[in-house]
Amino acid sequence: MRAAIIGASEEAIHTIEIAKKHHIEIVALDGNPKAKGLIFADIPKVVDISREEETIQAVKEAQVDCVLTVPIGRFLTTIGAVNDALHLPGISKQMAVGCTDKYTFHIKLQGKGLRPCHCFLIEQDGTKEKEQQVIEKSKTVSYPAILKPRYGSGSRGIYSLEKKEEFPGVLSEIGEESYILEELIPGQEYGVDMAVTQNKTYFILLRAKENTPLPARQAVSYRAVMPDQPVYQEIKAYMEQVIECLGLQDCLLHGDIMYGEKGPFAIEVSARPSGHNLHNLFTPLCTGIDPAESYLLYRMTGEEKFQPGETKDYMIHYFDMEGMVRQIPSKEQVNALFEGRLLQWNCQIQAGDHLGPVVDGHSLMGRGFFILDVHEKSATQIADWIAQLKRLFIEGE
Repeated sequence: MRAAIIGASEEAIHTIEIAKKHHIEIVALDGNPKAKGLIFADIPKVVDISREEETIQAVKEAQVDCVLTVPIGRFLTTIGAVNDALHLPGISKQMAVGCTDKYTFHIKLQGKGLRPCHCFLIEQDGTKEKEQQVIEKSKTVSYPAILKPRYGSGSRGIYSLEKKEEFPGVLSEIGEESYILEELIPGQEYGVDMAVTQNKTYFILLRAKENTPLPARQAVSYRAVMPDQPVYQEIKAYMEQVIECLGLQDCLLHGDIMYGEKGPFAIEVSARPSGHNLHNLFTPLCTGIDPAESYLLYRMTGEEKFQPGETKDYMIHYFDMEGMVRQIPSKEQVNALFEGRLLQWNCQIQAGDHLGPVVDGHSLMGRGFFILDVHEKSATQIADWIAQLKRLFIEGE
């Protein structure tokens, strides 16, 4: 069996290694000749994955049996286009557009009552007349509001607006790129890991997020949510409706969900696994399910092994402190601080590094992470641990 991976970033390496474990040959495609995933592939191909026809031709020539999805952004649509053109299993381009086009995503869900907020599309042509039309339309949205790119992002180009008077000032900054403006929905944010086959939806893991302040709202930690908690069951039921609305099937799935006074609200949902060492490390540790491996086995044998067993109360935390690093504590020192609950320690920071503010994933993920067993520990106790750890790095004590 031979499979393709479209988008061979470092986050594709886990799926490639899982495939090799099962003697599956991997053809990896990426426009960056230095993409880290290409090194691990059996057949690396340097192809601009934003060019659908070129990518389709390259995959066709490779004669693959399927495309395995990895963490990817806007060009999830290329995977859908390849599947459509070559009659391969997995998501279609229409499904991918429903995930990657934030305005289409909103319209679909709003039509089913699953995304109750005001949201409108901003498209400029450089004329004052069009700019004034957009400004007038922006007044119909309730504030505070979020202004964000229609496609992609990764916390790029996001603006948090407290009142309507702020909108004209940022309009000139975004140029003619398509944006959406929508009401800010308050609440606690969660992440979900799921799988969808042709027959069933599997809810693998719900993760409570700790985020940086707006506008970035970059996650700095995730804690597993236990299945017996009401919010788990409510978000699970909601996501089943979202998946049906988007017509998703034969895919892994990642989503960001806000839970507030009115219940769950989908910020975004994408038919691919979660990144940031979640699908490849944190989710398997918490649930015993490796989504990449389970999906590969599903494609190979048709078996659906996505149902988690016992969910463990673990937390993954990234290094979000700011300032000059004075020392790097030892793993043993950190484990003692965490009362012997340290499960994973991956620190890429060095003494003398100057750590700036966390504004997006790029500014955070290269620093590393640690994973804790936080069973029966309160949020206050955990916060105290993290604060002490940060002092060890920055203050040296």
